[in-house]
Amino acid sequence: MVKVISKDSKLGTSDIERLEAEIQIQLPKEYKSFLLKFNGGYTVLPLFRISDEQGVSVVNNLFGTGSSHRNLQKVIDILEDRMPEGFIPIGDDPSGNMICVGTKAPYYDHIYFWDHEEEAEDEPDMSNMYFLANNIFEFLDSLYDDPSVYE
Repeated sequence: MVKVISKDSKLGTSDIERLEAEIQIQLPKEYKSFLLKFNGGYTVLPLFRISDEQGVSVVNNLFGTGSSHRNLQKVIDILEDRMPEGFIPIGDDPSGNMICVGTKAPYYDHIYFWDHEEEAEDEPDMSNMYFLANNIFEFLDSLYDDPSVYE
């Protein structure tokens, strides 16, 4: 698994339960494990493929419960009405697009990319959502670096 550098304090199970109560969402098991292990942070290998059409993007932040610009609850509060039901933002790229986790079937625990430039004008739908991985750890395992991307 790719190295994640966390700047925030470790979480315990009670912290996760308190977060779930505050956001009124049962977090997926794998994502809870990620929060317990890292509580958000940055990745050493930043690149991920969205799709053949969309190309690649960069992980900017993975949200946790710490600092305000990376605070999971605050980002959920800001974006909850803009995303399809059953998804929460768990990270971002430098362009303001979100890395999301599904919290309801059939997307439960799956990781998706939410492209804000393709956002629906009316009700949020899946038209700007791109599947990335079956869970957060599979997503982290898919990250890579390629210096030619930055040229």
